[in-house]
Amino acid sequence: MGFFDKLKKGLAKTKENLTNKIEKLIIGYADIDEEFLEELEETLIMADVGMTTTETLMKAVRKGIKKKEINSPEDLKPFLAKEIAAILTEGENVTRIAAAGPTVILVIGVNGAGKTTTIGKLSAYYKEQGKSVMLAAADTFRAAAIDQLKVWSQRTGAAFIQHEEGSDPAAVAFDAVKAAKARNVDILIVDTAGRLQTKSNLMEELKKINRVIAREIPEAPHETLLVLDATTGQNAISQAKLFTQAAPITGVVLTKLDGTAKGGVVIGIKSELSMPVKWIGVGEKVEDLRPFVAEDFARALFEA
Repeated sequence: MGFFDKLKKGLAKTKENLTNKIEKLIIGYADIDEEFLEELEETLIMADVGMTTTETLMKAVRKGIKKKEINSPEDLKPFLAKEIAAILTEGENVTRIAAAGPTVILVIGVNGAGKTTTIGKLSAYYKEQGKSVMLAAADTFRAAAIDQLKVWSQRTGAAFIQHEEGSDPAAVAFDAVKAAKARNVDILIVDTAGRLQTKSNLMEELKKINRVIAREIPEAPHETLLVLDATTGQNAISQAKLFTQAAPITGVVLTKLDGTAKGGVVIGIKSELSMPVKWIGVGEKVEDLRPFVAEDFARALFEA
């Protein structure tokens, strides 16, 4: 099965929750009236598209009706597909790679969102591309995080940098950057702690890690990726808002899209936070994490 088919299969619950409900709504109405529009608004909110994004889409729908782009309920589905694709394709979705020297990717996210697994899958992806990879265990507050990451480094054949549990995360990042430069590593992925309840500590810690990395490689980190669990729906947007206060996030990795009806959150993240979704996970397997392609997502969501 190709990745697009997996994406389509993975989005089945979201499709049921969003697209199929819109279809049922269209069948139930001969004309577009206020009642129809209210039901449409409710459908979008229930699909975890989010209040702000729903308002944006509803404004576009009303404008489309005025401009005679939407003349009947049947015109609505292609119109929404186009509007959602436009939201998702805006801006830069591609992961930045350094022109020379190591590309440094910082990965953050709350524990349980699938952060360590995501790093392991990213490592496998880049190894598959023929790149050399190094993983740095800078989430030093959980021994399990260090051990899990070590297992992934062994599985994917990536180099591994660690310190003792409880040591300074910035020191791990510093050693990793030094080692990556010395060994001519292509991709350095740095794991960091995900403790939102101590936001001020986390903010200081991330600032320190950023400073240490930038001192060695001025334009690094090239990416700061936030891992979010799609099954948490609107909570993922709240988490993203908090994390943006702690670090300059360049993109989102959305995991567990295959296990949720809340995949509409992709649209909400992009629309409300102007934050690109750069990677998506649609399954347990290593190859089930892939770069996000907005057009494919919209097509998988709306195609029969």
